[in-house]
Amino acid sequence: MTAVGLGASRSDADAKVRGLAVYGVDYREAGMLHARLVRSPFPAGRITRLDVTEAGTSPGVHAVITAAEAPEHRNGLVLLDTPFFASDMVLYEGEPIAMVVADTATQAQSAIETIELHIEELEPVSDVEEALRPGARLLHPDLDSYEILPGTAPWPKGGNCGGVMSSDPGGVDEAFEEADVIVEDVYTVPRQYQAYLEPKSATASYDGWRWTLNVSHQFPYKARSRVAQALGVTDSRIRVVGHHIGGGFGARLDLGIEHYAAIGASLTGRTVQLVNDREEDLLSCMSRENATIRVRSGVTNQGRIVAREFECLMDSGAYAGDTPYLTSIVLLMAGSVYRVGPTRVTAKSVYTNTAPSGAFRGVCGTYLCFALERHTDRLAQAIGMDRREFRMRNLFEPGDSMLNGQTLEDADILREAFDRVEEAAPWEKAGKDPLKGVGLAAVIWLTNPLAGSATLGIQEDGSLGVSTAATENGSGAVTMGLRQIAAAEFGLEADQVFVTAPDTDTQAYDAGSQGSRTTHVVGMAIGAAARQMKPRLFNIASGLLGVPPDDLELGGGMVSVRDDPSRAVALAEVARTALGVGGPLSATGTYSVPLPKWDPDSAEGLLFPVFPVPTYHVHQAEVEVDPDDGSVRVTRYVVAQEVGRMINPDGVYGQIQGGVAQGMGYALWEGLESDRGRYTRRTLESYGLPLAVDIPDVEIIVLEHPCEAGPFGAKGVAEPPIVPVAAAIANAVSDATGADVTTLPIDPEELLVAMENRQEG
Repeated sequence: MTAVGLGASRSDADAKVRGLAVYGVDYREAGMLHARLVRSPFPAGRITRLDVTEAGTSPGVHAVITAAEAPEHRNGLVLLDTPFFASDMVLYEGEPIAMVVADTATQAQSAIETIELHIEELEPVSDVEEALRPGARLLHPDLDSYEILPGTAPWPKGGNCGGVMSSDPGGVDEAFEEADVIVEDVYTVPRQYQAYLEPKSATASYDGWRWTLNVSHQFPYKARSRVAQALGVTDSRIRVVGHHIGGGFGARLDLGIEHYAAIGASLTGRTVQLVNDREEDLLSCMSRENATIRVRSGVTNQGRIVAREFECLMDSGAYAGDTPYLTSIVLLMAGSVYRVGPTRVTAKSVYTNTAPSGAFRGVCGTYLCFALERHTDRLAQAIGMDRREFRMRNLFEPGDSMLNGQTLEDADILREAFDRVEEAAPWEKAGKDPLKGVGLAAVIWLTNPLAGSATLGIQEDGSLGVSTAATENGSGAVTMGLRQIAAAEFGLEADQVFVTAPDTDTQAYDAGSQGSRTTHVVGMAIGAAARQMKPRLFNIASGLLGVPPDDLELGGGMVSVRDDPSRAVALAEVARTALGVGGPLSATGTYSVPLPKWDPDSAEGLLFPVFPVPTYHVHQAEVEVDPDDGSVRVTRYVVAQEVGRMINPDGVYGQIQGGVAQGMGYALWEGLESDRGRYTRRTLESYGLPLAVDIPDVEIIVLEHPCEAGPFGAKGVAEPPIVPVAAAIANAVSDATGADVTTLPIDPEELLVAMENRQEG
């Protein structure tokens, strides 16, 4: 029996439940020092005085580090715009200006209080609209001189824009003339904090030549390259050792505070640990960016979308981060799911005096789907057509192409998803009572294609070791999925497979826990390694059993004769024999997803051009709105999600339930709003995370269409469940109240006004 498709337990479950798991914040070394960062109290200003003399002589202090002691060059994920420490201008509240290293964190904090820091406060450029106005103060006057990541094609940028993606196929204005109705909408969304339980931390040591960092990071190889970039050294001088991760959701994909611990170690000659407290973690968290989206579409009375204009302004914060990449996703979503005519698309990554934004599960897809699906409802209503019927008339068919020219041959899965949701929760029967509503949302999402690898080794006891730099961020992709894939390749049970912790010195490259890629990509690498190893394994077993290798098969920890299972040898014996016949049974496999074809002339500034291994999703939400306070209760939630093939059903269901919970928080409660560049919610208590009692049991319909290019047919699972949630709930709330929901989170007071207007009307 294959291990694939079964609900195997997580290999890390026992350690986590018993409190034995060592997270980054738990890591300790004898005699290590502790560091604290001096952060800007203002979102914008000029440093006029920084005197650290007294701090340097404070009790227990070993070093005070400022820009004068740090490398001068800038660093960045794709655009090199970020200094090590602010030295002249501060661009966001919480920006590091200096660091104190002492025997204890308390001593370091006490020394910080003696530092003389004077900042001439400036009026912050606090939102994207302001930043793009003519004459707006430039956050990066030298932007044109900044370098970009080597190997990256240049893209348009300038002013307060760190990146621009634009597409104009021609004929858009003429196509609008065919429309019977033109609808234009503007949507705004706030930032969303990943709200992981373990704050960011890093522990670094230095031996005079190389740095070793012990971290909780979703992408150890990226941590290695980014720390090397910040320090101005080669990647090979950095070693990154991974530990258990106390939640990430994208926040641990880029450089956090690792380089500060590293410079502390090299300047003191001691191991240095740096841990954020919760407030500074929230203030500097690289949250999901806020955005403004404008959509204008022309539609005929028969329900055909003949033309569209789509603009998205993404707030990158003070530094560009990953937003130059994310602008590409706007093109990929503006004309998918539903067929549209000629479409003009513009997306801008905009600098503001706020903390840099960054990756969060589903990245910009959450708010792009919200805007597109709200707008789709509005188009249907504008011509008096049922909202579901309008969607079905315009739904993608096999062979239809996205705006980048990528063709979707299996787009009929979308229709299947709509049909399965309809079977479970008939549209016509939902949301008929006063202040009850129903909403639909659909999305096509990608499986991240970045490369991965794995080394397999059969041990002398017959167990199988998997060595990979892939990280277990909590999804179970490593501790369930990869173990089950490896077990299935060799006819073992999942509990006969162990996976090592990531270490960039001992494991080959992996692109980290992001974009639902781990099971798909590293699973394929495991398959490649297994194909390398099996011929030798069977050759050795052939000698032990006296039959040709082609007559043998694996199962139950044995190598047996296919036509006579009684003739068998234990896998353990084969492994022991191999030690004297050519060496241990081991092999390494690698994999990177082949990119589908696209039209390279479809857009300018397209840094992320395609959606590889697409998956298809339909969500339907039913809500009830309280007439007294405007609060929203989600009474029913149905998901149809295509996964390729389920490796572990428990893992699939858990990720869908969790993604919906995060999406509900984004829709109804969460938001890092700011006032003149300063966050107004500064604690987890005030932030507004949903509680367990707020989340309904999600009804999950799994669609399995095994992917030829996936391990046992698997595609990505964990990221897409969050993407359509806010859209489905917003459409349901609008249906219940008559409110034109255009902002997130949905405001109860605005709903009360809408309900009053509806009653008066």
